[in-house]
Amino acid sequence: MAKAISKDALSDAIVKKTAVSKRIATDALNAIIDEVTSTLAKGGQVTITGFGTFKVSKRAARTGRNPKTGAALKIPAMKVPKFKAGKSLKDAVK
Repeated sequence: MAKAISKDALSDAIVKKTAVSKRIATDALNAIIDEVTSTLAKGGQVTITGFGTFKVSKRAARTGRNPKTGAALKIPAMKVPKFKAGKSLKDAVK
């Protein structure tokens, strides 16, 4: 099983593939993450063609259970980020 890649390792991969400095790669990666985050916070969606789409989904209020006591608890409605993989990403993972 492949291991997870960290933000720092992703930045290093950008350096290797593009021959830019580590600082430029890190700044570029941070800019992308910030833009995706701010767009989702405003209720928008971000589509990267061939990779996938990030969007906000509404999760309805529901009743849950405390695993220790079994007592019912109310889980409030909330907005959650979702990701839907694009065709190229799905094909690469097959």
